Amino acid sequence: MSADGFNTTPPPEARADWTIDQDWASYTQAEHQVWMTLYERQAQLLPGRACDAFLHGLDALDLHRGGIPEFARINEELRKLTGWSVVAVPGLVPDDVFFEHLANRRFPAGRFIRQPHELDYLQEPDVFHDVFGHVPMLTDPIFADYMQAYGEGGLKALGRGQLHNLARLYWYTVEFGLMETPQGLRIYGAGIVSSRSESIFALDDPSPNRIGFDLERVMRTPYRIDDFQQVYFVIPSLKALRETTLADFTAVYARLENEPDIAIDAMAPGDRIFTCGTQAYAERGGRQATA
Repeated sequence: MSADGFNTTPPPEARADWTIDQDWASYTQAEHQVWMTLYERQAQLLPGRACDAFLHGLDALDLHRGGIPEFARINEELRKLTGWSVVAVPGLVPDDVFFEHLANRRFPAGRFIRQPHELDYLQEPDVFHDVFGHVPMLTDPIFADYMQAYGEGGLKALGRGQLHNLARLYWYTVEFGLMETPQGLRIYGAGIVSSRSESIFALDDPSPNRIGFDLERVMRTPYRIDDFQQVYFVIPSLKALRETTLADFTAVYARLENEPDIAIDAMAPGDRIFTCGTQAYAERGGRQATA
């Protein structure tokens, strides 16, 4: 068992790089129907909420056809557009494996899909979260470069013991990022676009803070994995995000070693505030209060 809680060797059904066959033919009609249900309700909700890059990627990959997409099919188009591909994995993989795949333009995706009673919330990412949520953005050349740079940075961070700082960057951009556009705030994070309820909460609810993206501010901010976010960070553009990430983080990590975390619900000096949230949802107990 490694320090991050994963076995150091892949399970018997996986290859040395933890990849497995998708085995698309084994999906049942009920499983395809879950995908269709999730897809259709998100496709109706996201125009005017998701960023243009996500919506264009959704169209380019035609993820609606035939239920759960076959990775081999979508990889043909994805490779043409940005050189990325999707590889099936048995579930969450160790950090070094994850970063190695990203650094080589491979996105690891779980092959299982949630059950019908789990449409609105699932703690472990499934094929809908991974493919519908993440892969459309990989059709955008700028975001594709960002993801590769993140993987390369992750391999460096492992050796420096700074992974917790880098994980926060991933969380608040790739998973739960917002973007400023002339039409207003838009979603690009996979954890939001794949969730009906958070697609609404992230943009409309008065509870969370919405703050302009700053690399060190993000790296000092903890996150929660079990509920809606208490803070969202807003990038000015995908290009600005990529340029920030292509920089060497060595000096950033050195400064952060002496800096305390910023409380998840706090405002900090220098924050560019889009929304000073009420934090009412979290104060009511979040999902636990409605369970």
